[in-house]
Amino acid sequence: MSSTSPSAIDDVVAEHEGLERQLADPALHNDPAAARRVGKRFAELAPVMATYRKLQAARDDLEAARELAADDAAFAEEIPGLETTVAELDATLTDLLAPRDPHDADDVVMEIKSGAGGEESALFASDLARMYLKYCEKRGWKAQVLGVTESDLGGYKEATISIKARESVRDGVWSWLKFEGGVHRVQRVPVTESQGRIHTSAAGVLIYPEPDEVEEVAIDESDLRIDVYRSSGKGGQGVNTTDSAVRITHLPTGIVVTCQNERSQLQNKARAMQVLAARLQAAAEEEAEAAAAQGRAAQIRTVDRSERIRTYNFPENRITDHRIGYKANNLDTVLAGDMDALLDALVAADRQARLAAE
Repeated sequence: MSSTSPSAIDDVVAEHEGLERQLADPALHNDPAAARRVGKRFAELAPVMATYRKLQAARDDLEAARELAADDAAFAEEIPGLETTVAELDATLTDLLAPRDPHDADDVVMEIKSGAGGEESALFASDLARMYLKYCEKRGWKAQVLGVTESDLGGYKEATISIKARESVRDGVWSWLKFEGGVHRVQRVPVTESQGRIHTSAAGVLIYPEPDEVEEVAIDESDLRIDVYRSSGKGGQGVNTTDSAVRITHLPTGIVVTCQNERSQLQNKARAMQVLAARLQAAAEEEAEAAAAQGRAAQIRTVDRSERIRTYNFPENRITDHRIGYKANNLDTVLAGDMDALLDALVAADRQARLAAE
């Protein structure tokens, strides 16, 4: 017996057909933003529809095999395998239709900030930034460092990174990296330590889903203070040395964003506005989530940023994620961008929590 809700899949099929009709209408493509939104949602539903069609075909084959089994032993032999296939596809479809984070398909803005520990914390923040950039490279995502403030030893006091998928997919950048927000702790011998003693320091990671359009978030220009200054640091090739870097302060909230890596002041301002929009959207959703926490605690924010989420122990080459009890002695490969096992475990734990809540 199927565990998939007929009404749930019927709704998806109807929505998919409607989106297909919209994409075939030339008028839609006169509005690039609307076309992107429709195309993005259509891509999100593609895995659901593919699984549903495979399940329908497998059920048809199973029904036919059962009807013909009495007359032909070959069909009888196919029945157990087809029953297994139907069960597996039905379970996959049920999982695909389970409650999801509404931002899973979104691109993200990530901020990495040094914390307690001075220079060692800044050096660790730069290690984290390199880890995420290498992971993005492995995933084929487009990562762009928007701005960096360096410490005296070349660490990062803070860094802002934009991460985008190459194409619209159901499980986008946010679905994998949303678990990274929080306090990351490191235990190692700092380069500044002459006695070889192990120190503990920390860096913070903030991550926000990035809205498709700045217009989706209302920002009053009168609430902004915009400062222009000279680009500096190793933000990337092609950064000019004119006063093109932009710092935007959102006066009502005190949020400050900077961008220095685009080629012009206008481009840096536009990019900084996108980052500000992402941060304001995340703040608004967290406020709404807190107000309606009963019964939907994990729907939007899966990580409490005030908590220490992970420890990177260099002497033992061990990484520990404290939220799910994950431990592995492959810190060196994780820092080289091989984060798949760690993030797979976090995604699986999140999925189980959502199903249990449902």
